[in-house]
Amino acid sequence: MTNFHTHTTFCDGKDSAEEMVRAAIARGFTALGFSSHSDMVSDLAAYRAEIARLREAYADRIKIFCGLELELAKMTDDRRPTSGIGDGTFDYLIGSHHFITAPDGGFFAFDHAPVILSDGIRDHFDGDAAAFVKAYYAALRSTLALDFQIVGHPDLVRKFNVKHPYFDETADWYRGELEATADAIAKSGKIVEVNTGAISRGWIDDAYPSAEFRALLRARGVRFVLSSDAHAAEALDCAFDRFGSAERYVGIYDIMR
Repeated sequence: MTNFHTHTTFCDGKDSAEEMVRAAIARGFTALGFSSHSDMVSDLAAYRAEIARLREAYADRIKIFCGLELELAKMTDDRRPTSGIGDGTFDYLIGSHHFITAPDGGFFAFDHAPVILSDGIRDHFDGDAAAFVKAYYAALRSTLALDFQIVGHPDLVRKFNVKHPYFDETADWYRGELEATADAIAKSGKIVEVNTGAISRGWIDDAYPSAEFRALLRARGVRFVLSSDAHAAEALDCAFDRFGSAERYVGIYDIMR
C-alpha cells in the first residue's frame, strides 16, 4: 500500500509530516510520498530538509519520497510560486488546477466552497456553468506540456456537483470535454491519479476521475496511480479498499523524475 499525494502542516494539512509517516507505518504502508502545495509552502528548503530527515529516520520501516503539487494556474503568470521547484530536488511533481482564470481576467479558487464557485460563475462567466467547466478543461489541457509526472484530480469540477448541482455530467458537451482531455493526457504520456480525497472530505462518494472518465483514459493507454490526497492522518487510506482493485496502478519508480 502506497500514497504519493499527502499534505501536512507545511501547507493546508492538519498533521505534521512525521505524524503522517507514523500513521502510514501503522496502516501497513510500504511507501509514502509528500506533495505540499507549491503556492503554500513558505520555505521549500525546510520542507525538503524535513522529508529528508524522515526518510533517513524511518528507512528501515517505510520508503519516503519528496514531491510537490504544482498549482498550474499559477505557473504561467505573475502568480508564480516560490522559486526552486525546477531544480531537480523533488522526486516527482503532481500538476493540479484549483483556480481558474476567466475570460474577463477574473481569478478564483473554484474548489474552496460552493458559494465561491457559484459567485465566480455568476460574476466571471455570466452565470454560464458550462462555460466555466469548459474553461477548466481547456486550462488543464493547455498546461499538460509543463514539467510534471502526475495529473492531479483531473475532474475536480465535480466536487460540489452532487450536493450543489450546477451542471449535467451526462450532457453531450461534457462527454466531449472528457474525450478531448483524455486525448490530450494520453498524448502527453502523463500518469493520472485515482484520487479519493472527495470521499474523505464528504463531498462525493466517488473518486476523481469518474468511472466514465477513467474508462476513456484507460482505452487510450493512460496509466494510473492510487492516491488519497490526504490532509489528515486518518484519511491516508481513504476508500483504498474500494479503489485499490479498480485499476492497474503504477509504482513510485514509474513516476520518479
